[in-house]
Amino acid sequence: MSTASVCPACGSLSPAGAPACANCGRPLSAAARPFVVPPGQGTTVRGPVGGPLTIKARAETTGGRFTLFENLVAPKEGPPLHRHGREDEMWYILEGRFRFRADGEIFLAPAGSFVFIPRGTAHCLQNIGDRPSRILVMFTPAGMERFFERHAELPRGPVDPGAYRAIAHDSAMEVVGRPLAESDPL
Repeated sequence: MSTASVCPACGSLSPAGAPACANCGRPLSAAARPFVVPPGQGTTVRGPVGGPLTIKARAETTGGRFTLFENLVAPKEGPPLHRHGREDEMWYILEGRFRFRADGEIFLAPAGSFVFIPRGTAHCLQNIGDRPSRILVMFTPAGMERFFERHAELPRGPVDPGAYRAIAHDSAMEVVGRPLAESDPL
């Protein structure tokens, strides 16, 4: 018999049977219902890699099962090497060419590629093209959308590494290295 429920949005533990997360207040037993997000719709925030990020599916709409967003990634940009403690992460490359580092290996991913990274795996990516490129980013279970929403609230300009790490930590994400552009320049 379970004595605690895990919040799909923030990962915190709450007493079993609690209607909402004790940490973030999100519903713990939200039932997923069918939905459609039309083209051009969703919640758009400033993404951490030089372009807008539009959230299409989130914890509240999927019963905590899945997050999906479309991200425009600036040329030569990408996040630092990091790992997720709770989520598997996936990408589908809509436009452009990317390279990914996962477990110390570098993979190329042109348009039409699908990339899967299991939770706990150190990884990062970089748009290796000369134009902004579009990707779909997916997480299971849901909840990582909070990291991106909080990142968008930071002041514009170069991001303070300490602030980035604090937001990452709150999302069970650990920064473990530099972006590919710095660790392995093209």
